[in-house]
Amino acid sequence: MVEESFQTHERVAAETLISLALAEDLGTVGDVTCAALIRPDEQAEVQVVARSTGVLAGSPVGRLVFAGLDPSVRWQAVRRDGDLLERGSVVASVAGPLASLLIGERTMLNFLTHLSGVASITRQFVAAVQGTNARILDTRKTLPGWRALEKYAVRCGGGTNHRIGLYDGVLIKDNHLAAWTESDSIAHAVQTARKRSPAGILIEVEVDTLMQLQDALQGHPDIVLLDNMDLATLRDAVQIRDRAAPNVLLEASGGVTLSTVTAIAQTGVERISVGGLTHSAPALDLAFDWKSRMAGAV
Repeated sequence: MVEESFQTHERVAAETLISLALAEDLGTVGDVTCAALIRPDEQAEVQVVARSTGVLAGSPVGRLVFAGLDPSVRWQAVRRDGDLLERGSVVASVAGPLASLLIGERTMLNFLTHLSGVASITRQFVAAVQGTNARILDTRKTLPGWRALEKYAVRCGGGTNHRIGLYDGVLIKDNHLAAWTESDSIAHAVQTARKRSPAGILIEVEVDTLMQLQDALQGHPDIVLLDNMDLATLRDAVQIRDRAAPNVLLEASGGVTLSTVTAIAQTGVERISVGGLTHSAPALDLAFDWKSRMAGAV
């Protein structure tokens, strides 16, 4: 299951962001509204409910929000990350001190609506390329500090993670080539990167013309990123790759939208990277529905 891939580094990222989020909400004073209006002995139960159709992501983060705020709050997941939600779907049941539920409501929803939005738009892109050999990948165009969680949400939507950061994959872009002075050959840059990088690390290079592609393939990269090529050029690129280096993967990137991604996938590329999965995902509408409220022991 997708949710089982929520690992230690994602939990650490979540706990860091939750701490910052609660600190900016509560300051040094706390929730003055709850302090003024809510008795400390009041208990309540709420449900987190979908207001629109989408894909759930971030349920473990929702639980961590309330665990960090008040360990007595009980989070009972009803749906799992990666599940398709319809309008009215119950995501989780949350019970505990009324004040704690009110204090944590917005912070929890901020996490779940954003991450579920990322998962939902990813699922749409994945569905659009079904029947082709193409996979949908994210990019490094993520909110600072949110990368681990946003890339987790991409997986919840059925997408594939590109490199996590600058440390786990070589991607030679146009600015690297412009700044590199050893040679004008892209193939030479690829071979040099291969020699100077840790064993086993993937080597990818960006090109924006078919001439550059032919040069790059001579260096035997693992992946060539085809930047902002039109459909006819992408088809030509696939044919060139098939003749010269059939083991090299081709990745289309640049301006990919839901209206264009199917045709891009049909050109024969194996990878399509989409920055909009993370930098432009609309939030999925989720809300609190109150089930019960009662007085009880503090």
